[in-house]
Amino acid sequence: MTEKLTSFFEQYMKKESIFKEKNVLQSGYTPDAMPHRDLEIEKIAAILAPALKLDKPSNLFIYGTTGTGKTVVTKYVTAKMMELAEKSNITLKIYSINCKLKKVADTEYRLMADIARTVFNEDIPETGLSTNEVYKIFVRALDKQKILLVMVLDEIDSLVDKIGDEILYNLTRLNSELKNSQLSIVGISNKLDFTDHMDARVKSSLCEEELQFFKYNALQIIDILSERAKIAFKQGTIAEGVLSKCAAYAANYGDARRAIDLLRVAAEIAERKNETIITTDHLDEADDKLNTDKYYDAVKNLPKHSQMALLSIFDLCSKNDEKPVLSGNVFDAYKTFCSNLKYKPLTQRRFSDLIGEMEMQGIIHAKTVSHGRYGRTRHFGLGIPHSTVSKIERLLREGLGL
Repeated sequence: MTEKLTSFFEQYMKKESIFKEKNVLQSGYTPDAMPHRDLEIEKIAAILAPALKLDKPSNLFIYGTTGTGKTVVTKYVTAKMMELAEKSNITLKIYSINCKLKKVADTEYRLMADIARTVFNEDIPETGLSTNEVYKIFVRALDKQKILLVMVLDEIDSLVDKIGDEILYNLTRLNSELKNSQLSIVGISNKLDFTDHMDARVKSSLCEEELQFFKYNALQIIDILSERAKIAFKQGTIAEGVLSKCAAYAANYGDARRAIDLLRVAAEIAERKNETIITTDHLDEADDKLNTDKYYDAVKNLPKHSQMALLSIFDLCSKNDEKPVLSGNVFDAYKTFCSNLKYKPLTQRRFSDLIGEMEMQGIIHAKTVSHGRYGRTRHFGLGIPHSTVSKIERLLREGLGL
């Protein structure tokens, strides 16, 4: 087996690659050009520009669905600001964190310690101090000289889910303790209703300015793919119709990130088959793979109450020949699961919030149906592709111990 594996890797190293610069298709890449986001770039730049004069910019909240360019545009603008600041010896600091991916954002202590370490090289232990002491160390370090610190909190909703929104209130109030420096916050979220559940004090402080990123259409996604493909692939490796079909797939979500991932996975599939041209067949295979991975990961990370709600919809749809089911029936089935699994049921309002979150993720779809003088009801159905239903259902039952 060892010789066979060695031979495989040797052959792979000799093989001509479809890719020229694969990194441009990775999520961390920031392109030099941002098609169809000029207006958003200008708005963010105008809001944050005072930082280059060490004047505090308004706190900014950016929101929009996944793949609309929020993160990459913010990175683009802040990177340009830092280039100019370093060239002009301006004491501007920018701290960026993805609150969903980094474990440091799971407690207030860890987050503040990470900022102090990253920005000011403060030596703060992993544990052993009070959170109040960590704040004091951070404030002292920030206030040693005149600095303007911009904190970019990507996936800010994950931070609030883990810690609560009190940390945002504390951060927005730190300026009152600073004599020389100032702090400004940029929050980014995929959740369109994130601020609806926020404490009024926090909302007024965080959302001094708001900017929504709207979904891309198919033609805009083609432009984005074309720009990336020119850099990512060798000439003549993409068959006719691939980019337009890729854009059509992703346009259902308005998600440019998904389109780029789809193209990358299609190319990887072609390479594994020792084929030198990416075709629409590779794209279809990539779409099936991404659909499975996407929904599996989304469902796996749902809170237990959301998983019980989703399994209720699974069961009812199965009994109803896959036809949409009534909201009242779903809530009753959910309460039964809660009873069997020894969970306290959520209120109907909070339950509706969880349903709305799953609808936004595309896991389920909902439709409000009017019955005239008898009122309105909501009908729920599965947004998960039929090919992945059995796998997701097994995941839910195992996760809930059923």
